[in-house]
Amino acid sequence: MKSILVFGGTTEGRKSIEALEEAGNPFYYSTKTGEQDVSLHHGIPLSGVMDKETMISFCRTHNVGLLVDAAHPFAEVLHQTVAKVAEQLDIPAIRFERIFPQREADIIWCDDFDDALNKVDCHVLLATTGVQSIAKLKPLEERGISVRYRILNRESSIHLAHEQGATDEQLCFYPQTPDADAMLMKESGETGGFVEKVEEARRMGMKMYAIKRPETPKVFHQVNGEHGLRRMVERFLPDFYPLHSGLTTGTCATAAAVAATIRLITGEAPDNVPVRLPNGETIHVAVGYGDGYAFCIKEAGDDPDVTDGIEIRAQVERSERFEIIGGEGVGRFTLPGFDYPAGESAINKAPRQMMRDNIKEEVCITISVPQGAEIARRTFNPRLGIEGGISIIGVSGIVKPFSEEAFIESIHKCLEVAKASGTERVVLHSGMKSENFLQQNYPHLPQQAFVEYGNAIGETLRIANELQLPHVTLGIMLGKAVKLAEGHLDTHSKKQTMNKAFINEMLLEAGCDTEVIAKATGITLARELWSIIPAEHITDFAKTVIGHCEQHCRSLLPQGELTILLIDDNGHIYGA
Repeated sequence: MKSILVFGGTTEGRKSIEALEEAGNPFYYSTKTGEQDVSLHHGIPLSGVMDKETMISFCRTHNVGLLVDAAHPFAEVLHQTVAKVAEQLDIPAIRFERIFPQREADIIWCDDFDDALNKVDCHVLLATTGVQSIAKLKPLEERGISVRYRILNRESSIHLAHEQGATDEQLCFYPQTPDADAMLMKESGETGGFVEKVEEARRMGMKMYAIKRPETPKVFHQVNGEHGLRRMVERFLPDFYPLHSGLTTGTCATAAAVAATIRLITGEAPDNVPVRLPNGETIHVAVGYGDGYAFCIKEAGDDPDVTDGIEIRAQVERSERFEIIGGEGVGRFTLPGFDYPAGESAINKAPRQMMRDNIKEEVCITISVPQGAEIARRTFNPRLGIEGGISIIGVSGIVKPFSEEAFIESIHKCLEVAKASGTERVVLHSGMKSENFLQQNYPHLPQQAFVEYGNAIGETLRIANELQLPHVTLGIMLGKAVKLAEGHLDTHSKKQTMNKAFINEMLLEAGCDTEVIAKATGITLARELWSIIPAEHITDFAKTVIGHCEQHCRSLLPQGELTILLIDDNGHIYGA
């Protein structure tokens, strides 16, 4: 199998590691100094600068079939070297770029450092362009401009600053803001602190100069997020990931709506369109066109999904306000407990927000799925009270497939990495939403401490015990918690559904009266209980649920301390 060589040392490099580690196959991660603190399980660390010939030799020796440049936007020499090596060896190269905000008019934009030397006009300049740029800015001092250089407060940076002629009086350290009437910065993107610097300069009333990021060589295939990187790797090295990712129905609906809007506004009909995902990154999605509509073919990857291959259509018309309507084959909510009330189209909140974020025009979008009504009969939708078609869903916009065996193996690897990180506690969560809430509860823990269990609660706790993890927190939301409380250690909806009779028993145990139990009998989703149970009984109910969960989980972690936290939809966390 061909390998991957990644150039990092940045936040994007760290994201690359996280995406590639999921494959379970080796890759190489190269940084200039080797100082970045990262946890590698399958990745092989490299350090030091590679010139063109060294890089070519390494690629040939180690059977590298894909280059990923996730280095700093201003690492121009590296970008050019990677591009030349990719062309000479005829292997694909991916540029993992940062997300950049729009260039604003109150900033004076400079093409490069030479252009900045000509344009900067002030008395005192705060330069935030990095320690290696000090020598380039020395001509400003010769013009009588007082320059303060803000750098990282570490010995290597201070030494390099002195080598380039900066005095101690000229140096200041993050997050200090000395008095200055102008700031010079690089267009370093959202993860490079550019937005924060602009806000700081505006707050201090400084004139703003920004050096534009260098152009990316045309040989690169560009991505700006971990989902896009994975999909590119799947395209160029199909065997690297055992299973391939797919797109949610929400992403497909958004792509079709974007395409239909482009054709309505411009008359153009591109073969693929950009779609901004909820995490802020942009991917490109293939689309097609029919008579008065655009469509996207649902791509499930290797996830077993009855919606794979269906056509999701969008018809767009001009309107006085932005509106989303469900058409043929899109179900309707008939029961409470969802993002929208009964009678509304079964298009969830996240896909609706995706369409709003991607389409700035005031239009009316009608989403339809010609095969939706027939396919919905093979899903849980009728049991949940969604009738007439499928639901348009998806929180992240991307479907990550896992066979049960592969998923358990990935949990094992993540827990090994967590242990190796030296974290005092490992926090288990069911997915992105619960992870975000738990990170707020444990802000001091490193990223590696948070491990997703999906539905495999029992297997995850067994692995935690095998690895002798001393302190484990299990964060769980109510839909999975009521299943776990009954003893189901795998909470997947295809294997277990909630038992209303058992829920009623727990309500009685928590002191709820018959009126509450009668209301609970009619629920469709467990999360509806949060609005049914009186406020004075919520804490007792949470403790009851946690208590039952503990009965089934504690024996799986006999040598460790287990804390179970119940999380509601608003992020409130209940303990035993």
